Amino acid sequence: MLSRSSFTSLVVGVFAVYVAHTCWVMYGIVYTRPCPAAAAAGGTTGCVWPYLARRPKLQLSVYTTTRSHIGAENNIDLILNVEDFDIESKFERTVNVSVPKKTRNNGTLYAYIFLHHAGILPWHDGKQVHIVSPLTTYMVPKPEEINLLTGESDTQQIEAEKQTNALDEPVSHWRSRLTLNVMVEDFVFDGSSLPADVHRYMKMVQLGKTVHYLPILFIDQLSNRVKDLMVINRSTTELPLTVSYDKISLGKLRFWIHMQDAVYSLQQFGFSEKDADEVKGIFVDTNLYFLALTFFVAAFHLLFDFLAFKNDISFWKKKRNMIGMSTKAVLWRCFSTVVIFLFLLDEQTSLLVLIPAGIGAVIELWKVKKALKMTIKWQGMRPKIQFGTYNDSEKKTEEYDTQAMKYLSYLLYPLCIGGAGYSLLNVKYKSWYSWLINSFVNGVYAFGFLFMLPQLFVNYKAFNTFIDDIFAFIITMPTSHRLACFRDDVVFLVYLYQRWLYPVDKSRVNEYGESYEERPKKKAHRE
Repeated sequence: MLSRSSFTSLVVGVFAVYVAHTCWVMYGIVYTRPCPAAAAAGGTTGCVWPYLARRPKLQLSVYTTTRSHIGAENNIDLILNVEDFDIESKFERTVNVSVPKKTRNNGTLYAYIFLHHAGILPWHDGKQVHIVSPLTTYMVPKPEEINLLTGESDTQQIEAEKQTNALDEPVSHWRSRLTLNVMVEDFVFDGSSLPADVHRYMKMVQLGKTVHYLPILFIDQLSNRVKDLMVINRSTTELPLTVSYDKISLGKLRFWIHMQDAVYSLQQFGFSEKDADEVKGIFVDTNLYFLALTFFVAAFHLLFDFLAFKNDISFWKKKRNMIGMSTKAVLWRCFSTVVIFLFLLDEQTSLLVLIPAGIGAVIELWKVKKALKMTIKWQGMRPKIQFGTYNDSEKKTEEYDTQAMKYLSYLLYPLCIGGAGYSLLNVKYKSWYSWLINSFVNGVYAFGFLFMLPQLFVNYKAFNTFIDDIFAFIITMPTSHRLACFRDDVVFLVYLYQRWLYPVDKSRVNEYGESYEERPKKKAHRE
């Protein structure tokens, strides 16, 4: 059987291989091998050349229709027409789009984006490229937040929005942003090894003896965020649509295609629109360097979470007494993790945050059983819970724990009660349950800081959590939960100051009932 150190080394080794493999895969995505024959003068065999190298005059046209397929200029509306379209120039325009009755009744509205030669209608141009994107999606609407005492809300709810649909049923939402890209590099592909990700966006034409690929038009679906969605009701006749365009390199295009496929796969596995939106938030509005930092931080956070869970379980499996440990802190952490899990669940937080919180809650429940020395015996069908007794050393630890809590709680009790009353008067919530769980979690975050300090008071213990701090800024989560990630840093600074102020007490008994000064005496006695 592998020892604990060997198992940890194995996990770290597997993690290092995973990171190296991922870096190699990312390199293969970003870098594309050009056609070797293109380097030779006049070499054309097997190469696919860019049509944009001919510098054609192009026009961008955007249409809307309720049909998923169109064959001619029938039942479609032109909402944007950019003549003399310059693929190098970035732009953003907002247009008003008429919403058909079918769409107002939970139907779908599609956008058809055509890139074609200037002065020619798209369906008359044999060298046009187009792409289709739905402008609507279905999602459960966010519950309205109100002041629980006065009933006031931030927005006046339109009666037409209060349809017979229940709050847990999805309704049609409007995507208010449409982000377009064109790959502008004059890249010559090797026809025998076209990248599969880009190939499905390519349209080939034969010009003389050479094969050309038409401009690669791409819709950035990662930019469609939940915060930009608008509920469509039956009284809506027009909605705004912001169309933005920017050029894109081949490497970023391939990377973006893979990321969009990954998000789509998550949705197929049951991730909701909001869960997928949390993943999108990692990639949107960031440069490649920050994306690389995000990957490494998330990977190390996963590794450290796993090792922390493993070490925590290993430590408590060997634990036979509570000398040097704060029992109240263990009980509180069990209660707080359950409250935090319920809070994150109520806030519909990302699964990236919710799942580790749930695992932590299960571990804390198991630690309570160990701390209270609980044993469960069955008498027929009735369980009987028995608690063990504490020895003198454990009772002394509990005295230190109680003394620390007595002075530290004088300030936080009134602050938490006052904070709950203030939030009831001034903050809007979805329900009384939402206010209650928010008040509980604010108390948990505050008292969680309080319960970290007795561990310093009892056994000078602290942990390094700076990776968690970076992760808190990368992954979308409630603000209160993000701020709570910095409690450990405050305690760590207190620990450093305490370490400097008070040297280590070598006569102090550790969790195994031994002190540093006793060991040399035993050794001298044997000699």
